[in-house]
Amino acid sequence: MAPDSGNSPKSRASLLRHGSSLGLLTLASRVLGLAREMTKAALLGTSALSDAFSVAFMIPNLFRRLFAEGSIAVAFIPTFKSCLIDNDAQKTKAFLHCFFTLLSFLVSVACAIGIWAAPLVIPLFGFDDAAVFSETVLLTRVMFPFLAFISIAAFFQGILNSVHVFAPSGFAPVLLNIVTIGCAWALKDRMANPARALAVGILAGGFLEAAVQAPFVWKKGFTFFFTGLKKAVSNPGTRQVLRLIGPTVIGMAAYQINDLVSTALAGNTGEGVVSSLQYSLRLQELLLGVFAVSIGTVLLPDLAEHAKKGEWAVFNARLSQALEIIALIMIPVTFFSLTQGETLIRLLFQTRRFDETSVALTLAAFNCHICGLYCIALNRVLAPAFYAQQDSVSPTIAGIVSFAVNIALAALLAVRWKGAGIAAALSVSSAVNTVLLFVLLKRKLSSSGAATGMTARTAAYTGKIILFSLIAAVPVALTKAPLAALFAAARIRLLQNLLPFLAGALLFAATGILLLAATHDRNMRVIGSAFHRRWT
Repeated sequence: MAPDSGNSPKSRASLLRHGSSLGLLTLASRVLGLAREMTKAALLGTSALSDAFSVAFMIPNLFRRLFAEGSIAVAFIPTFKSCLIDNDAQKTKAFLHCFFTLLSFLVSVACAIGIWAAPLVIPLFGFDDAAVFSETVLLTRVMFPFLAFISIAAFFQGILNSVHVFAPSGFAPVLLNIVTIGCAWALKDRMANPARALAVGILAGGFLEAAVQAPFVWKKGFTFFFTGLKKAVSNPGTRQVLRLIGPTVIGMAAYQINDLVSTALAGNTGEGVVSSLQYSLRLQELLLGVFAVSIGTVLLPDLAEHAKKGEWAVFNARLSQALEIIALIMIPVTFFSLTQGETLIRLLFQTRRFDETSVALTLAAFNCHICGLYCIALNRVLAPAFYAQQDSVSPTIAGIVSFAVNIALAALLAVRWKGAGIAAALSVSSAVNTVLLFVLLKRKLSSSGAATGMTARTAAYTGKIILFSLIAAVPVALTKAPLAALFAAARIRLLQNLLPFLAGALLFAATGILLLAATHDRNMRVIGSAFHRRWT
């Protein structure tokens, strides 16, 4: 039997099946993450205390991208996958021991430094009030150990994803959000303020996110223990990880400085701007997480295996499929969100503490953030194509250029447009990053002998989906005011926003599906077949 070319309906369905299964868990996680933000909005609104919590949580989160997302995706999975393909049990076992030791040492040092240095870092974010400053320092110190828990959780996720087990790592963030929400409501009256209750929930949830995955790792027969630090650093696999992650450290440092500067700019433009940007980003992450992150997670082990075996035609076809699926989902979501952003924000966040000013601040940021949704989603899928080839330099170069664009634009636009200007800078810099990744990837695939028309195919398909999305958005925009007036009589605020939002969503989806069906869209056919097989 001939091997799957990677471009068959069966191959597309496989990517969709794994991606959609993980996507459902990610959807649950992101919805609960959104519920966490709704809890924060209800308890803190866009107050100075809300800004304090946002900054305090952001700081360990920045380092998480280096120790967790960065090192695992960029370096650990390709190296571990290579060990598995070589089928050397002793080599694999030694590598796991050594990497676990090194990771534990590094995150422990980072946590100690972060807790000590919190009072030196917080003044950068414009907290002039002494009480708010002290509270921000305390919250930062409480939540910094979250970095250690989430890094170990990412290590477990890397092991499981490498052997195509995705459910436990998809479920783990669900626990984080459930525990955070539960602690917030249970402890809000038992602690000095609700922000501390949220911080305790974050810490407990991070521990559970690691703990829930450990049994599945052991069940697969993988064990790991501490070894000597010198032995850990000298292990060939660990040294390979360090070589791969070296350029990424530079890129991640740039990314972290990027976030720090953007947040500092936001903190100095007025109260509530930091929080409004966080609420907007949470909505964006909900939309990204369901498919972009899920497909990128599923794609990386596959691409690493094809690159290791030199199967460039399959590598190229699998990547092209992923890019088309991202376009099919993210572009329509972008257009729909631009028409329904205010309704969505009111539906999810508006409370007594989250007032009209909060709605206006968040909407301004959201409209600018959502314009970059498709490019950010593409970056989440394009980056694994480099990591699978053990190339961390190219995405780092693209990231540094993007960082420079973002900082320059954010500093320029924040003066006049505040949060909206900072959000717009992120969207523009994400587009720059996407263009650079395409250029670098095309050059890399050509040098590998993999003939590719990927860029042209992706551009053509993207153009079609943009046109269809624009057509589908027109009736939604035209009926928005009449629908709002129709349901304004509802006495419950939830229904006043939910009913017109659902009506607009149904109208947009129906128009889009008709257009795709009329043109016999190949990805739409595969999605339809997958649903038919599952439910019949």
